[in-house]
Amino acid sequence: MASCTDRLPSETAAEVRELLERATTADGVAPVSEQAVLSLTAVTPARHLVDIRDGRVAGYANLTPAHGEHPAMAEVAVDPPARGQGIGAGLVAAALSAGGPGARVWAHGDLPPARAVAARLGLSVSRELWQMRRGLANQELPELRVPGDLELRTYAGPSDDAELLRVNNAAFAWHPEQGGWTERDIATRRTESWFDPKGLFIAVDPADPARILGFHWTKVHYDEDPNIGEVYVVGIDPAAQGRGLGRLLTLAGLHYLRERGLGEVLLYTEGDNTAAVHTYTRLGFTRFHLDVAYSAAS
Repeated sequence: MASCTDRLPSETAAEVRELLERATTADGVAPVSEQAVLSLTAVTPARHLVDIRDGRVAGYANLTPAHGEHPAMAEVAVDPPARGQGIGAGLVAAALSAGGPGARVWAHGDLPPARAVAARLGLSVSRELWQMRRGLANQELPELRVPGDLELRTYAGPSDDAELLRVNNAAFAWHPEQGGWTERDIATRRTESWFDPKGLFIAVDPADPARILGFHWTKVHYDEDPNIGEVYVVGIDPAAQGRGLGRLLTLAGLHYLRERGLGEVLLYTEGDNTAAVHTYTRLGFTRFHLDVAYSAAS
């Protein structure tokens, strides 16, 4: 049976990390998100369900509690040697029960075993997250032209954090994972090995340079071979919509990633976000991978 806790002992967190690495190698896709991995050792609202068999971690579920209008979200992984024993289905059922009404569970890659568990538990698709990709090395990029009423710069340090948080939380108020960030969320990512202040682009109005209009946070996945870039977060102040900032900032990041010698770039977007899909498609992105959130029938 899985036990549920707000904090994991360091030894258990290390075992879970190793399990996640084995699952990623076996499936070709990470079973949980970056946010879930960070929560193994950071103080976050996430709860942890651990299934221990014969003294070892055999399965793990990460549960982000419901907040505001956003339902609880779970992510589940089972150690490859321990599969076929009902551990995954048990963790999914336990996480959805602990999450309360409307709780959802991610199936990263929507692999056949995840679909089988969803069918067994009578779950239905409630959300789709697309991973889109495009090449950089041998594909043309539109020229980057910054209008005269905008200024484009890079991250100046923690002095930018308050404005970044304001824009992020306004832009993603609807988003279960990205909305509601705190200073700790930025500080944690700033300590990650991939963080580069030159890859965090910020748009301001020269007439009011202290107020951020939008930003594009890029990322490089050094754990991939070859390395691959990411359009990590593009956030636009709702009050600045309609000025072409999304395309401008995305393009600035793409030029930067190409200058870093990266041959490919990825991004994530909601499958039903028609405007974002349209923008990224026009910039040469195509759908590469699908994550699906399942929930119990209402």
